[in-house]
Amino acid sequence: MKRQKVEDALRWVLQSGKDLEAAKYNFGGRLFNVACFLAQQSAEKMLKAFLIKHGDNTIWGHSVADLVDDCSHIDSSFESLFRIAGPLDKYYIPTRYPDGLPGGIPSNAYIEEDAKMAISMAEEIMDFVKSKENFYNS
Repeated sequence: MKRQKVEDALRWVLQSGKDLEAAKYNFGGRLFNVACFLAQQSAEKMLKAFLIKHGDNTIWGHSVADLVDDCSHIDSSFESLFRIAGPLDKYYIPTRYPDGLPGGIPSNAYIEEDAKMAISMAEEIMDFVKSKENFYNS
């Protein structure tokens, strides 16, 4: 069973990496709202990988802050990620849906600086989790 957990977690890690790659690609194409959303997705999936590897089979939701909280129950050093978890959550819904904003559309609401920050925060979460776990040699 432990092997299956590791394999499942690795699938989430790999998709997290692809989401981050896609965020950077969209950044290059100046699709900043999409880059922000994909950065949030990358962080979410990386945290889920950690939880899956540690046996959590009841992961629910998409909040990076909630996932950081769940991870901190396994390893209290995850608490250091709270400062970026909440800001990443802001990129989950309003980056995609016009009714998630008071006016306009997401593709006009997000700028280069937003996407740079979102990508940087996702990279920080990815690096942090990878510093805690070796998903490739378990």
